[in-house]
Amino acid sequence: MADTRKVLPGDEVAVEEEYLAADGTYNENGVIYASQFGDLELDLNEMTAKVKSPNPPNVLKPGDIVFAVIADTKPTMATCDVVAVEGVKRGVGGETYGTIHVSKISPGYTEDVSKEFRKNDIIRGRVTQAKPSLQVVTVDPHLGVILARCARCRETLVRKEKGLYCQSCDRYYSRKIADDYGQVVI
Repeated sequence: MADTRKVLPGDEVAVEEEYLAADGTYNENGVIYASQFGDLELDLNEMTAKVKSPNPPNVLKPGDIVFAVIADTKPTMATCDVVAVEGVKRGVGGETYGTIHVSKISPGYTEDVSKEFRKNDIIRGRVTQAKPSLQVVTVDPHLGVILARCARCRETLVRKEKGLYCQSCDRYYSRKIADDYGQVVI
C-alpha cells in the first residue's frame, strides 16, 4: 500500500528512520527531500519514499537503440554525440557523449575505425553501458551508418554494391553501413 501526494523539489517528504530515499528523492542529514516535481509515493511494504515525475527525462540505458553523430575517430575508437532514441520523441537527457570501441563496430575484424566511420556520419547504435561512461556498439546488421556525406563535395552518399558512392565526385567510400542506409527518418 502506498500513500501519495504532489510535491515540489526541496519539499521534506519523510525521515530516514521511517523510509529509505528512492527514485526522485535524496537524503540530507536524516531528512528525505523531493528532488523533482511529481507524486510522492511512501511505500509501506518496501519502506521507501520516491517521487514519480509526470514527465520523466529520457535517460539513456543499456539496450536503447540510439541515433548519434560521429564526433571524432581514432585508430581504436570513435566518439559520438547521441541525438535521439529510436521510437522516443522526447529529447535525450543526461550524458550523451559516447564511445564505440574498434572491436564493437562490426562482426569481423576492424583494423582502423576511420575505414568504418567518419566525422559527421549519422549512425544507429545500441547502448551497452550508460554509467560510468556511455558505450555504444554497431555490430548488428541493422546498426551502423545511416547517412554519410562525401569528404570532398559534402553531397549525400548513396549505397552501391561496393559500399557508399558519391555521384558528383565518382568516388567510393567504405563504411560500416546499416541495412537500411538512406531510408531512415529521425
